[in-house]
Amino acid sequence: MMGLFGKTKVDPKEQVRELQRKLRLETSRLNRQIGAIQREEEKVKREIKAAAKKGDREVCVLLAKSIVNSRKTVNKLHGTIAQVNSINMNMQHQLATIRMAGTLKQSTEVMRAMQQLLKVPEVMQVMREMSKEMTKMGIIEEIIEETMESTEPDDMEELAQEEVDKILWEVTAGELGKAPAAIRDELGEKKRQKEAAISMANEFIAEQMGSNSVNR
Repeated sequence: MMGLFGKTKVDPKEQVRELQRKLRLETSRLNRQIGAIQREEEKVKREIKAAAKKGDREVCVLLAKSIVNSRKTVNKLHGTIAQVNSINMNMQHQLATIRMAGTLKQSTEVMRAMQQLLKVPEVMQVMREMSKEMTKMGIIEEIIEETMESTEPDDMEELAQEEVDKILWEVTAGELGKAPAAIRDELGEKKRQKEAAISMANEFIAEQMGSNSVNR
């Protein structure tokens, strides 16, 4: 389509579809990254089992820490995928708006999601370029990137140690580490029930022996 001064007018529907294509590519790339991390985790688990058989606890702990970090990364990537998908869904709404009104609609939801994605190293560069396109299209306002310092809770080290213990317990079938709190509670309850049953049995035996001696 030709606009003023002979310039080609870009079809907004095609622009939106191109954005959707890029978003789907990012989702696929992130899913592949998650798959690669999870396959690597399986290898590390086998290494932990081998080290546990040799009694090398220090190696087991180091390997378990790497699993803790990889699982954190996977969780972050899942969150990133969710945000990318929400933007893609909004692009679908944009197509509907174009069909109804003939124009694109500015979206605060997309703006917020893009602001978050610009802080994610894995997608930062792609999202920076995409945000420029969206700004030109009028979907979002220009984003001023802020340098955010990573702040972690004071008890992060303690929480990380708990995760290491859980992984060691999980991978070595209870030989190393500590069971998760829920399982510890369940095991403790079973132990208390067993002890109570033994105590009742002993009391019953003692009563029987006492009554037998009286009958004699």
